[in-house]
Amino acid sequence: MTVKVLCFGVSLDGYAAGPNQDLQNPLGVGGPALMEWFFPTQVFQRMHGGSQTGETGVDNQMAERSFENIGAWILGRNMFGPVRGPWPDESWKGWWGDEPPYHVPTFVLTHHARPVLRMKGGTDFHFVTEGRASALAQAKEAAGERDIRIGGGTATVRQFLQARLIDEMHLAVRPVLMGAGENLWYGLDMKALGYEVAEVIQGERATHVMVRKQA
Repeated sequence: MTVKVLCFGVSLDGYAAGPNQDLQNPLGVGGPALMEWFFPTQVFQRMHGGSQTGETGVDNQMAERSFENIGAWILGRNMFGPVRGPWPDESWKGWWGDEPPYHVPTFVLTHHARPVLRMKGGTDFHFVTEGRASALAQAKEAAGERDIRIGGGTATVRQFLQARLIDEMHLAVRPVLMGAGENLWYGLDMKALGYEVAEVIQGERATHVMVRKQA
């Protein structure tokens, strides 16, 4: 079992989300520029009902790899939705419609309890109020021998990196400058934490950088 971050879009200046995330801007203002490598791929088109349309180059191959052998996901609350504070009701069920792209147990970090949300396609959202260690323990139990994918957002990935809980990280580096938003590297000394660049693959619209934790 490996704990991974995969297909995580980041700008040249280290931002993985734009500022002012809300219902109209789920990736923050300007944030979609970080994922413009992903939108043309066959993987993305298939997720949105496009069947076999879409590009099949290196970017698509990297996207395909990111869903292999995943047994559970962990998400920060911002990745699940724009609602802040206590849940006003249970009407918000995510950004993805009736069938989210996860298809395995998915654990959402939150300070506010909520019953398990069961969606089409095998995605069950479990809302974890006891912190990242509890979420990781539950995800490991759910995943069995398969891998765990930390889906974000930026603050969640940063917390797991600071605790050296991520084994491998695939960054899709986009040739754009954001200037503001959520900076992945804020407060992190990746070298001191024991991480190293293991591989670099050039895609059509992003440079795919593999970072791994040293033994």
